[in-house]
Amino acid sequence: MTRSLMTAATGMGAMQFYMDNISNNLSNLHTNGFKRTRVEFQDLMYQAIREPGVRNFEGAMAPAGIEVGLGVKPAGTTRVFEQGSPNRTENPYDVAISGDGFFQIMLPDGGIGYTRDGSFNLSSDGTIVTSAGFFLHPQIVLPEGSQDFQVTADGRVTVRLPGDDLSIDIGQIEMVRFINPSGLRALGGNLFAASDASGVPIASLPGEDGAGVLMQRYVEASNVQIVDEMVSMIAAQRAYEIVSKAISTSEEMLQVANNLKR
Repeated sequence: MTRSLMTAATGMGAMQFYMDNISNNLSNLHTNGFKRTRVEFQDLMYQAIREPGVRNFEGAMAPAGIEVGLGVKPAGTTRVFEQGSPNRTENPYDVAISGDGFFQIMLPDGGIGYTRDGSFNLSSDGTIVTSAGFFLHPQIVLPEGSQDFQVTADGRVTVRLPGDDLSIDIGQIEMVRFINPSGLRALGGNLFAASDASGVPIASLPGEDGAGVLMQRYVEASNVQIVDEMVSMIAAQRAYEIVSKAISTSEEMLQVANNLKR
């Protein structure tokens, strides 16, 4: 009976973890560039009462063994990098990525973070920054009095200076890709960091070497599908209820055994 109680407890813990993940996905329904995560589970070790293929006293081989599982555990959370819907904005500095790739962001500690959130703005000195004030890398600085700010699909940034009819290039937006983007480490603030699982960043220009192209005046929406998450929430709730019923049933069986003396 004790084994069934502990096994069922692992199931309740796993479903609680599953629900925590669903809650995080739903909470970021309107987060720019957010990528939903899904939970993967694995069964725990087994207690082998009889190994498969063991021969009995008569020499006959048992076609199957006797094994009792000890529950379940979360094996990992996989981030799903499906494209989010592009949302039109009125900000000329907003840029969305259509396809694979990440923007590079200079972090306060000097490191580089990666994001799909292209909701950019200007700092007090005309440098393009994120909503948190971090610099886009490589830095792009607008000359004083710049007009007609434009970002092309291949990442070229152009402006028109006062008194000039022709636009001039002031920078190039560069992107990076990863062999395994699901292996990126989430930093919060719509930022990721490279890890051994993600591989090293592969630098490229928009539209080249498999990288996506850029869309000015758009931001990428979250790829969370509320209907799918609600269905997963119902499934998690029902599984939690069923496993809790296994615990209460095991407790009742223990109570019956305890009352046999009476």
